[in-house]
Amino acid sequence: GCVLVVSVIEQLAQWHNSTVKAAMERLCDYIPGKYQIMCHMLCCIDREMNADVVCHSLRLCKQDPGQLLCHLYSPPKKQKHSSGLFHALAYTRPKCQIRSKSFLGFSSVCAFPLLASLCEKIKYVLRNKLPFEDFDGDKFSTFPTLRGYHWRGRDCNDKSTTMYPGRRPDNWDAKSDSNCNGIWGVDPKDGIPYEEKFCKGADSKGVILLGDSAGAHFHIPPEWMTVTQMSAKSFANLPMAFSDELDWPQFSEITGFLNSTIGGWTDSLYLRLRKRNRCNHRDLQNISQNGIMARSQLLDNPAIIIYATIGNDVCNGERDTLAHMTTPEEMLSNVVQALQYLDSHLPNGSHVILTGLVDGRFLWDNLHDRYHPLGQLNKDVTYSQLYSFLDCLQVSPCSGWLTPNETLRNLTSERALQLSNVLKEIARSEKFDNFDIFYMDFPLRQTAEEWRKMGGEPWQLIEPVDGFHPSQIAAAIGTGITWQRVLHEWPQVLGKENPFNDQIEAIFKDQGGH
Repeated sequence: GCVLVVSVIEQLAQWHNSTVKAAMERLCDYIPGKYQIMCHMLCCIDREMNADVVCHSLRLCKQDPGQLLCHLYSPPKKQKHSSGLFHALAYTRPKCQIRSKSFLGFSSVCAFPLLASLCEKIKYVLRNKLPFEDFDGDKFSTFPTLRGYHWRGRDCNDKSTTMYPGRRPDNWDAKSDSNCNGIWGVDPKDGIPYEEKFCKGADSKGVILLGDSAGAHFHIPPEWMTVTQMSAKSFANLPMAFSDELDWPQFSEITGFLNSTIGGWTDSLYLRLRKRNRCNHRDLQNISQNGIMARSQLLDNPAIIIYATIGNDVCNGERDTLAHMTTPEEMLSNVVQALQYLDSHLPNGSHVILTGLVDGRFLWDNLHDRYHPLGQLNKDVTYSQLYSFLDCLQVSPCSGWLTPNETLRNLTSERALQLSNVLKEIARSEKFDNFDIFYMDFPLRQTAEEWRKMGGEPWQLIEPVDGFHPSQIAAAIGTGITWQRVLHEWPQVLGKENPFNDQIEAIFKDQGGH
């Protein structure tokens, strides 16, 4: 974190030909209101030193005995030999020691009263993975972030546990909208409830993602650290991004429902299901990075479950990464146990699609020699350097793929393929009472082919800041590929097209819906 912030400040000073203090003030002006407290780090930053030297000098970067001295940038130019960083630190540390204590005071931003309440909210959400604002406890919210309706369909009555997205309509919703799909009331022409007229027999169903950070659509805006593009507008979405844990499920491949503001376009399985049957409005859940699914076996509509943990079973930041990967035996046991849980909770007539693991060699092959956003101004930080830095810090999102070691990359992909084959065999052999089960490979190769046909480059399918997660473009293209696969091979999963969609939209607009 220190290296990131100091890099941005130094580059701002360089780009605007200003002092470091002026660059700091400029950055603070960009950041919204109460968040400005996080940017005041006026300590011993010198344009002649790189961010590694500054952060080690401030002792914010811990180095255990025998551990390598982690650095993102090449050692200072005056010291070409391997000990260049050590010489720079010996020169710089005495100047910084007096100020380091005051700097460390800012390292815990949650200590500030203005941010304390937000920090507590985020801690609650991280612990429970449930909406922070949920007055009736039905796991649906009227608030967008903090695991609110960006993650699950928006609640239409947060004071009633019997009104939430995805339930079967109560008495055909003649008097109220119990399932929050915007269809309720009675047609005065014939006395038939609109929900009964338009949705009875329509095979309504929701979509639920059980996924990882890729499914949650993790994204750090590159304009936050690209000084040539930086402005106050760049940070306008910072409060929302923080309270959504830097995830953007509202634009994601499975549950996206808003027009993207982070590049590319939004296409999702939910949007296509809603277009196919307007009665499915708001019936979505993104249960990524753990959480609790909200589905009543007795009261709710069936659901399509996408089980897509596409990397977590082989990705870790451990030194001995292979030893910490899920084994095929563990995969079989864990997934079958999860499916048995789903069988006891999902309404009859549901469907489960198991998605295979990704072949992450795509990441190194397409990014390693390209410049990271932090390195674009001075052409001094490649993704290879970023991956090595994160690996040294033992915080790499996937040390088995984000490595120059080709043998390790191949072994990681070999394990991923073994685990995908376990999922494929489960789909072939296991049977459950309340859902049928299917398997599909993660469509990375097809996504890259489609993007090339559109004139794109493979590296654009990867998040530019972390160099690991699928980008907004990849998510949108992947949606179309997944949809076509399901439509042609397992059309029963998607349900029928509702012939009354136009009438539903007309009634919905007449009632003031959005």
